[in-house]
Amino acid sequence: MDLLIRGGRVIDPGHCDGVADLYIKDGKIAGLTHGEGSEAPPAGCRVVDAAGMVVTPGLIDLHVHFREPGHEYKETIASGCRAAAAGGFTAVCTMPNTVPVNDCGQITEFVLAQARQAAAARVYPVAAVSPGLRGEGLTEFAELKQCGAVAFSDDGRPIVSSLLMRRALEYARGFGLPVISHCEDPDLSDGGAMNEGAVATRLGLSGIPNAAESVMAMRDIALSELTGGALHIAHVSTAQAVQVIRQAKARGLRVTAETAPHYFALTDEAVQEYDTNTKMYPPLRTQADSDAIREGLADGTLDAIASDHAPHSSIEKMVEFDQAANGIIGLETSLSLALTLVHERVISMARLVELMATGPARILGRDYGLQTGMAADVTVFKPDLEYTIDVEQFVSLSRNCPFNGWPVKGRAVMTIVGGRVVYELTTT
Repeated sequence: MDLLIRGGRVIDPGHCDGVADLYIKDGKIAGLTHGEGSEAPPAGCRVVDAAGMVVTPGLIDLHVHFREPGHEYKETIASGCRAAAAGGFTAVCTMPNTVPVNDCGQITEFVLAQARQAAAARVYPVAAVSPGLRGEGLTEFAELKQCGAVAFSDDGRPIVSSLLMRRALEYARGFGLPVISHCEDPDLSDGGAMNEGAVATRLGLSGIPNAAESVMAMRDIALSELTGGALHIAHVSTAQAVQVIRQAKARGLRVTAETAPHYFALTDEAVQEYDTNTKMYPPLRTQADSDAIREGLADGTLDAIASDHAPHSSIEKMVEFDQAANGIIGLETSLSLALTLVHERVISMARLVELMATGPARILGRDYGLQTGMAADVTVFKPDLEYTIDVEQFVSLSRNCPFNGWPVKGRAVMTIVGGRVVYELTTT
């Protein structure tokens, strides 16, 4: 069915920002009429009243962990895609640390086949840099790209060998794809359960210093400069990493970076009650780090907000803090948490769209937007809709979320993929 999204604030950075009617026909953007449109819709067209809402290119999450294959009890590709759609995401990039690892074309094709069957959000698989994520040698980049991989990463584990990281950047450059770096020095992080600092000392938990992230960010930036390869730094959490990324961009290097909502919405003070839903890697840092993340999002140092959606069951989380699995889910809360930055005037609404839609698309090297002829991947959200986060209402199979019970403002009301409505909020 064709759609006419009427009277919303249409934001496509660099192209339009204003009240307009967006017409979708045959799965593509068919037209954009500015102003308070009043023309009669085409016959058989569904009209969506978007007054008071924001209409944007579909949100893209650059960093999610779906647990299929291997740990489907935590999250399947189908449930993850539905959770993405409920959060306003039309596409997600799945990390390769499944069981088995996505280190060959057969697994990449399986992921894509499961995503097609789910028929919700699009899935862009990220393939492993090294077989089995072991950090020894390279996977078959050519085969993986041919089968649908959009980037390479050993996310979940750092690439310890500088030589291997160099070769990965060189090889990926030849295929026009980025390498996504999990910046962690395992010698510095070994045994750590949370951020190193006063809170960890007070709680009697072992700490992970900021340097565990920043020294690897410095190394990988140096290797990007050496090779000319495209480097994307995942889940930035420290002020020092923000600063070195800012300096790299000032030198014109091919470096991009993301952060996650928990790094600007929480600090290590959230660990006070030993809630394992506040345990993640990188760990929650200090207020100074959170402030630096916010500044980096505002000034363009950081290119994207990604959820780092990491589902775990109670089996992995209802244990002692230092024994609990790292990670939280985020697909169904990311937009609402990111909108707090708009409400607090840290960033503009247009900047939010850059961080969650067009910026991720640019990192992936994709033409994207709401221009005529483009695929109709569209997110509609109501920025002032107040609600309370309730994990029992989540579509995700897991519930490991530290934001349960939080009052927030703003959420997705409609998610459209290829012109088809894959999610619609029934009550607003």
